[in-house]
Amino acid sequence: MAPSSKRALIAVSSYNEPFYKDGSKTGVFVVEALHPFDALTEKGFEVDIVSETGSFGYDEHSLSPDFLNGRDLEVFEDPSSKFNMAMANVKRASDLRPEDYSIFFASAGHATLYDYPKAGGLHVLASKIYANGGVVAAVCHGPAIFEGLMDESTGKHIIQGKSITGFTDVGEKMLDVDSIMEADKLHSIEDVARICGAKYLPPIGPWDDYSVTDGRIVTGVNPASAHSTAVRAINALRTG
Repeated sequence: MAPSSKRALIAVSSYNEPFYKDGSKTGVFVVEALHPFDALTEKGFEVDIVSETGSFGYDEHSLSPDFLNGRDLEVFEDPSSKFNMAMANVKRASDLRPEDYSIFFASAGHATLYDYPKAGGLHVLASKIYANGGVVAAVCHGPAIFEGLMDESTGKHIIQGKSITGFTDVGEKMLDVDSIMEADKLHSIEDVARICGAKYLPPIGPWDDYSVTDGRIVTGVNPASAHSTAVRAINALRTG
């Protein structure tokens, strides 16, 4: 039975350090939080932003015109937009009650590869929301959270035996960050699927809008998939 709460959590990374070869920082990839926020609020959900530490910073590459333009840029530059007000009121994971929420959505940015796998507070929220009949969704590098996320009823990885997607190894090479990830001993999302006993489903192309639903686990592959992943999460909640 799906929970009746129309409240959702969007998780963001607390990691905000230099990552790219040009010295730019990684952090929260703007549209991967903004698009799910829009999709959820449009359907009447009250949305809180949460990180492990109650802090965050933006991925500097996600601020470029290639990724942030048009209406998205207008919303981002408006300090009074609902999105910016929610981001300014980011919560610390340990301060929230999982029973208040029906959807946990893990947004992304390469930053998540550093903190999501060991983010115990976020894991508690997501696992209990799932145990209560809610939906756990993640986009792009957000599925990094599954490495540390267990199903309370089985004690196994929450995605074991399930089909997921997420940012591709091919995409990492195209962005020229695969060597950085290897040096920092970071698992790719394809690695996470193998580690957790899940089936990884690749998109036809690494930049296609592509998302996957398997029960109450919903995943998307890249920034272009953030909206469709959130819509799938809402639909998965309705169908239970």
